[in-house]
Amino acid sequence: MATVSQIVDVDVPVSVAYNQWTQFETFPEFMKGVEAVEQIDETALHFSTNVGGVKRDYNAQILEQVPDSLVSWASIDGPRHAGTVRFEPLGSDSTRVSVEIEWEPESLAEKAGSLVGIDDLRVSADLDKFKKFIEARGYETGGWRGSMADGDVDDAGAEPHVGQYTEGDYGTERVSDLPAERIQGDYTAEETPRSTEQ
Repeated sequence: MATVSQIVDVDVPVSVAYNQWTQFETFPEFMKGVEAVEQIDETALHFSTNVGGVKRDYNAQILEQVPDSLVSWASIDGPRHAGTVRFEPLGSDSTRVSVEIEWEPESLAEKAGSLVGIDDLRVSADLDKFKKFIEARGYETGGWRGSMADGDVDDAGAEPHVGQYTEGDYGTERVSDLPAERIQGDYTAEETPRSTEQ
């Protein structure tokens, strides 16, 4: 397994940086090689990537999510990778974003690139693009403020609808709209998220 660790300081409050990172479908705006991310539900993501001319589609699960602190995930099929993004307030308007990714290079080009540090450079460049993206906006495109542990949403103590779905969280498709082969796990008992608008 290859490991990449990178850090960037962004000039926005921790809640803004964290909230933006929970908007997975915006990743293509600042991550080279990520063509699309579809959020299937609160814990499941579908990635379409094109890195070095190699196209891949795979699913990932969010394992842990703590507002203003961290997001952790692991792939559940396709290329093996896992990672954690941590958010540390440096002041009221500044945040340190730390990324650690472990992945299994598959092709000869990926293995060679990992040996010479290409993956470190790519993650560093993506974090710089995230910094420019969020600082230019000054605010997040949306945010999900729920907590998650061991891949399960922790609703304990939460008021109904507080910190739930905002613009951009799931797009227009819901689990019931997706073909069964695109859904990992058993979501048949899941309810469609209720709107917070009144």
